[in-house]
Amino acid sequence: MNPTRTRLDATRWHWQHGPIDLILSADGTPQAVQAAYEACWARFVDVLAELGGELKQLKQPVSSQAALHDNALQGPVARRMWSACHPHRARYITPMAAVAGSVADELITAFAREGVSRAFVNNGGDIALYLTEGQQYRVGVFADLASFSAVRLSRDQALDANLTLDASLAVRGIATSGWRGRSFSLGIADSVTVLARNAAAADAAATVIANAVDLDHEGILRRPASSLKDESDLGDMLVTVDVPTLPQPLVDFALARGVEAARRLLDQGLIEGAALFLQGRVRVAGIHDTSGLVLQSAQTKTEAPCLKYAAC
Repeated sequence: MNPTRTRLDATRWHWQHGPIDLILSADGTPQAVQAAYEACWARFVDVLAELGGELKQLKQPVSSQAALHDNALQGPVARRMWSACHPHRARYITPMAAVAGSVADELITAFAREGVSRAFVNNGGDIALYLTEGQQYRVGVFADLASFSAVRLSRDQALDANLTLDASLAVRGIATSGWRGRSFSLGIADSVTVLARNAAAADAAATVIANAVDLDHEGILRRPASSLKDESDLGDMLVTVDVPTLPQPLVDFALARGVEAARRLLDQGLIEGAALFLQGRVRVAGIHDTSGLVLQSAQTKTEAPCLKYAAC
């Protein structure tokens, strides 16, 4: 299993190594961009082996009694994963909750050089950004992760929302979690997208908030994580595998629980904002320039007035 890289167009690459699947893009002078890509590739080829060497420890929960200086992991990505999850240690969380964002953060540093104006590393939907003054990215949000198709999106599949992030904002990381995604969730959110100062922090927080979007309902199907994936870091904890169509009051109740969790993280300075999606409903917390978040689909447009407020 060797790392591979394929050029997609003039500015974008697809890199893959085992479970690490990246889309990268950068703008700037050709010489600087090329040098950044080569430096990034040199770092990328070693990441998977480094994580594999500490995988056993990375699957252990962060102790609720641990201090930040108790980080015993060795590799820079592994240490970043643990540190990102440490603020959430009161709940069950392992460093694996921040793996994708931490890898993206590690690689984006290669682009922080003279001549590169902006860049992103998208690791399966968890994104690290590099932006210089005056630069911005327009970010699309797709709520139903299970039915996402890059082919359909290019033809007829509309985004649920989009927002513009510019260099003046503190946001340099975006991550999404939910029961329909590639990772397990304890909650029922279709998706939760989090904005934070780095991708590792966003990744861990998205996991926590998505877990909080939840309720007891006999139609929700859950299974032990260990029965779905060997050696899951969640062990025998019950994870969501199916959610029936719920009455609107229950959808709103579950979303309200998620917003409460998001507000706590906002108050702690751990995130900059979050958008929570469940069965055509959306709630936003903490995105202070909410006019920048534009809802697209017919279902979510019914929630647009809520976006006039900093938290709703």
